[in-house]
Amino acid sequence: MDGRGGGAWYDEAAGPVVRPYALTGGRTHYDGVEFDLVALIAAVEPPAQDGDSSALAASPWAPEPEHLMILELCRTPLSVAEIASDLELPLGVVRVLLGDLFDHSLIQVRRPAPVAQFPGERVLKEVIDGIRAL
Repeated sequence: MDGRGGGAWYDEAAGPVVRPYALTGGRTHYDGVEFDLVALIAAVEPPAQDGDSSALAASPWAPEPEHLMILELCRTPLSVAEIASDLELPLGVVRVLLGDLFDHSLIQVRRPAPVAQFPGERVLKEVIDGIRAL
């Protein structure tokens, strides 16, 4: 079928097609924490509640398969860019999914260290003078 008559929305080799916004419920960005490309994301074990070893199972929120894939990937810390690459999902979608996990305290975000400030002009001149003296 050509897809215009309500035929199958898939390619035999690619499998079913799901639009990225369908994975996020139509959300295009996360309003909370800013997920930098190089920020490290690590999965956090949810605290046990009343002897239950799986607080996630007891939660009223049901994670999507993509959320679970992210948690599995992040057993060892990965950057946001690596997660998007490994899942082959757009960066915006991954940021929204990470926001969901962050809201439910299932991930920890480690921000990249701030870039050191450039040395002052005086220091640079002293270095150049020292090199010339050699």
